[in-house]
Amino acid sequence: MSANAQPRRARMSRLKRTLVLAGTGAAVLAVPLVGATSASAATTATTASTTVAGYPNNLDGWIRESLAIMAQKGIPGSYDGIYRNIMRESSGNPNAINLWDSNAVAGTPSKGLLQVIDPTFAAYHVDGTSWDPYDPVANITAACNYAADRYGSIDNVFGAY
Repeated sequence: MSANAQPRRARMSRLKRTLVLAGTGAAVLAVPLVGATSASAATTATTASTTVAGYPNNLDGWIRESLAIMAQKGIPGSYDGIYRNIMRESSGNPNAINLWDSNAVAGTPSKGLLQVIDPTFAAYHVDGTSWDPYDPVANITAACNYAADRYGSIDNVFGAY
């Protein structure tokens, strides 16, 4: 077919082409957002679980459960002091482990939310909590017990301890 015999495409203004392309891009972007919303809802349902003691199974719940145990045992400390130290030590990751500092080189890496080494965890373990140093409540409570003995309270700790 000769060039003259081929059907012509309708001319589209530059603005119209831009809007069509932008509209196509927005549709493509909307698909992942819809999926992300659904995935987020599923994640919320998972993190909405509670601990055995009935606290939310998240950082806020672990701190509050630890504070309740600490109050029963006479261990001083505040939510803000615990939270501040957790953010500095592990950024809220209960599975954090330090494999590079002097403790790790000596074979006893710091573990958990408040980066406690095993000998300190064992010495300052609080009855009624797990013996697992990665257990968030056990880690917080043992670390606060240590800080209370050493510094008067976790509230008095503003750096590595």
